[in-house]
Amino acid sequence: MSTVALAVSEGITLFEVAAPCEVFGVDRGLADPWYDLTVCAPASVRLGGWFQVDAPRGLDALTAAGTVIVPACRNVLEEPPADLVAAVRAAHEAGARVVSICTGAFVLAAAGLLDGRRATTHWMHAARLAELYPRVEVDPGVLYIDDGSVMTSAGKAAGMDLCLHIVRLDHGAAVANDLARRLVVPPHRPGGQAQYIPAPVGPGREHALAGLLPWALARLHEPLTVEDLARRAGMSSRNLARHFHAVAGTTPLQWLHAQRVHRAQELLETTDDGIDLIADRTGMGTAATLRRHFQRALGVSPDAYRRTFRASAIPG
Repeated sequence: MSTVALAVSEGITLFEVAAPCEVFGVDRGLADPWYDLTVCAPASVRLGGWFQVDAPRGLDALTAAGTVIVPACRNVLEEPPADLVAAVRAAHEAGARVVSICTGAFVLAAAGLLDGRRATTHWMHAARLAELYPRVEVDPGVLYIDDGSVMTSAGKAAGMDLCLHIVRLDHGAAVANDLARRLVVPPHRPGGQAQYIPAPVGPGREHALAGLLPWALARLHEPLTVEDLARRAGMSSRNLARHFHAVAGTTPLQWLHAQRVHRAQELLETTDDGIDLIADRTGMGTAATLRRHFQRALGVSPDAYRRTFRASAIPG
């Protein structure tokens, strides 16, 4: 998957193109090898109505890539360009991992790649996606969805989240977190986190969790419980659960488990600590508990994960 092709079409906005270029197109020495990014587009394509792209390859080159990224559609009221749809379909049939950012999901849907799958797009256009492509299970309430060989994301910033998620899959948590720090963006927002959709929420909802989450992250080594989180937030456990569902798209306990697994990933990649010590440092208590949650979340054992990502890490 180290070869990445960015499928650019006429009139799309600059941000959806810039985000994957920053993530996959700049080798910062974080992993070896890094990605080989190619921009693929018809001749004389313009972005944002004025920025002309001199792409080295046409859309037919998508079939040679391990990962194909479709940034967006110019207008969801129009059918996506037929040549782009055909090229994306051919790339997926050739074995590529196909990724959409924002309304790029309309291209994937037109290519038939989302039929029978759960997918997302910007919440403003989710209803139209569902109307045009009834075989797609559209979920407008998440940041991104990883369905293996097909991935979709919501609005602009969620596209960056999905790009970092891909780096995390390919190179591990430590590399993804280091890249996020360099880009000055959040290192990991789970795909299930809610999009910021206008809703009848009470005042201060996000502020309550914004103060709580960093506090909890700094204490993952402690045996924190949902009751501890509720006490810290100054609310009942039931009220805390409502906040977590609205802001993080999950329950407080599931969020705690996920953060502990993420911390364990980093420790497995960056230290020689034994499984027992990592279990203690992540608040999981025992190696058996760590192994159970790790296997459930990632589908591999902690030892197998360490062998995979320590072997590919750059010394120092």
